Amino acid sequence: MTQELAGKVAIITGSSRGIGKACALRFADAGARVVINYRTHAADAQAVQREILERTGLESLCIQADVSVQAEVQRLFDQVMQHWGQLDILVNNAGIYRDSLLLRMKEEDWLDVLHTNLNSLFYCSKTAAKIMLRQKSGRIVNIASVVGLIGNEGQANYATAKAGILGFTKTLARELAPRQIAVNAVAPGYIDSEMTEGLSDSVRADVMRKIPYQRFGECSEVAEVVLFLSSDRCRYLTGQTLNVDGGMVMS
Repeated sequence: MTQELAGKVAIITGSSRGIGKACALRFADAGARVVINYRTHAADAQAVQREILERTGLESLCIQADVSVQAEVQRLFDQVMQHWGQLDILVNNAGIYRDSLLLRMKEEDWLDVLHTNLNSLFYCSKTAAKIMLRQKSGRIVNIASVVGLIGNEGQANYATAKAGILGFTKTLARELAPRQIAVNAVAPGYIDSEMTEGLSDSVRADVMRKIPYQRFGECSEVAEVVLFLSSDRCRYLTGQTLNVDGGMVMS
């Protein structure tokens, strides 16, 4: 594999499992020094760190932090800067879901999803932008969802948060473009991961009928697009959302 991220430092929030884990492994394969962030899954995060060392021989950092809390975000970024002295890539992947039909949705489930999914985006991006502006370079990639584009029954809170990520991405892209800092988003469709493993066979079959490729995606396929947006191949692309959804959303 090409070492297109050699010498780069990347923070990937929520990278102990799923898409975040796939991004961490793919970035390490490309030569990046990766920061594996997690909130509660310490054993999973440490397993990712071991796998990176076995696959690449590269050092990585494994840092616990709730990125929806400003003080913990600052601690995370301070540790990275103290250790490596630079930050080139931020992947805002951390997020939660609390599914329920709107009329049954509890207020705390609404607020928790918006708080976690949007506040983490705000705190991490603001902190990263300060560093990247001094460096006059950097890449920020936000993990959204096709649900933020088309909605989904039972996910009013999640769809609202993911739609907010898209607006945030465009706004920050305009603000940082004069310093050659790219900000883009990836909107995955249905991906085989912890989030979809609980779907019943009937629900999976119904979803499959909506996907032209007739299959769920893989975390590694999302990671490839995130890698592209984080690399020097993405020099003239900013403020965009790339759907990785097997053709589910075409617009």
